[in-house]
Amino acid sequence: MWSMNTNKYLGGLVVVAWLLLVADFVGDQLIPPVEPIVSEVAAGLPSVAESSASKAAEPVVPLGILLASASIDKGKKVAKKCVACHSFKQGGKNKVGPNLYDIMGSKRGVVAGYSYSGAIKAMGGVWGFDDMDQFLKKPKKFMPGTKMSFSGLKKPKDRAAIIFYLRSFSNTPVDLPKN
Repeated sequence: MWSMNTNKYLGGLVVVAWLLLVADFVGDQLIPPVEPIVSEVAAGLPSVAESSASKAAEPVVPLGILLASASIDKGKKVAKKCVACHSFKQGGKNKVGPNLYDIMGSKRGVVAGYSYSGAIKAMGGVWGFDDMDQFLKKPKKFMPGTKMSFSGLKKPKDRAAIIFYLRSFSNTPVDLPKN
């Protein structure tokens, strides 16, 4: 059953809620909302959101051009993020992720001894330059259901550098794209 103290606490809670509602109503009546003032000069200017969006929109450089200017040294620096989960040596062991030796131009999901996700098995195909670029950009967007927990590389130059670096791990490297 309800005790006297419980009734006091509930009554106090109702009174506090009622006081908050009254205070909000009175505050709105005493201080009306302020409309923003837009001058004629500012009306023709782009908004802050528009100007920051235009700064963020960098020109899209084709992957072939980025690869042509990439270097193994730059790729090696960027790939430091990868070595915790992947090995790059011929005959190297699989880690959390598969060994990436000779990955460029090879079939997806076929490194011996590695247990791939159903997503990569279902996707099939080969690791081309554009696919690898999209995968490195956002792995889970390119291949929903992938085991790879890496969030991705935002900078196109970094992705191109890693792809160039991965390409170097092969006895017969795939030709670079012409565009």
